[in-house]
Amino acid sequence: MTDLPAQETLTPPEQGQAAPPVRPWYVSAVLALCAVTLLLGGVWMFTRSKSPYPFFGTSYDPPAAAASFSGTDDLGKPFTFAPDGKTTTALFFGFTHCANICPVSLAYLTKVRNLLPASERPNFRVLFVSVDPARDTASRMHDYVTYFGQATGVVVPGDQLSGVAQAYGVGYQKSDIKGPDEYQISHTTATYLIDPAGKLRALWDYTQLPQVQRVAQDVQYVAEHPTR
Repeated sequence: MTDLPAQETLTPPEQGQAAPPVRPWYVSAVLALCAVTLLLGGVWMFTRSKSPYPFFGTSYDPPAAAASFSGTDDLGKPFTFAPDGKTTTALFFGFTHCANICPVSLAYLTKVRNLLPASERPNFRVLFVSVDPARDTASRMHDYVTYFGQATGVVVPGDQLSGVAQAYGVGYQKSDIKGPDEYQISHTTATYLIDPAGKLRALWDYTQLPQVQRVAQDVQYVAEHPTR
C-alpha cells in the first residue's frame, strides 16, 4: 500500500497579524493605462523610425527602383528616363484623348511645381507617358502637355510600352471602341513620385492631387532626402 502525501492545512493568520493590503481598483486602472500608453508609444516610435516622414501619398517601404525606359519626347527628340542625382520626378500614364483625369492631373501637378521654392522648381519635372502610342504623336503630345500644364510628354514604342507599364504596376486597355481610331482607354490613374536617386518613394491617386499643398510637401521632402 502506498502512503498518500499529507494534505496541507491552511491556517488562518494569527490574531494581531495584519492581512496583506488590497490595492485600490483605481491604482490598477492607472497602471494598466500606463502599460497601454507605453505599448502604443513603442509602436509609434517603431513606425516613425521606419518612415520618419508621414507621406500624404502612399509610401514605398522600402523604396523601390523606378524602371528606366526610352522613347520620344514631345519635341520629337530621343528621351531616356534614368536617375541623374538631382531631379525629382512625378510620373503618370495617360493619353491625349483623355478629357478629364489626365488634364486635371497635369494642371494640379503644375500648381504643385509653383508651390515649390523657386530654387527647387528647375529640378522637379512631370513626365506624362502615353498609353496610346498609335494616336499620340510628338506634336499632339506637345500641344496637350503645354496647354494643360508644364510637363514632358513621352511616347514609348508600342512593343515596349506594356513592359514599362507593368514595371510600374500600371494597367490599361481600350474601351468604348467605335472604330479603329475612335476609342477611349481605361488606365491606372496614379502619379508616381521618384527621388533624384531613381527610387519610387510614394504614389498619389488623382483624387489626392487637388490637395496641392500636401503633395508639394511630399515632393520637397523627397527632393531634400533622396535615398542613399
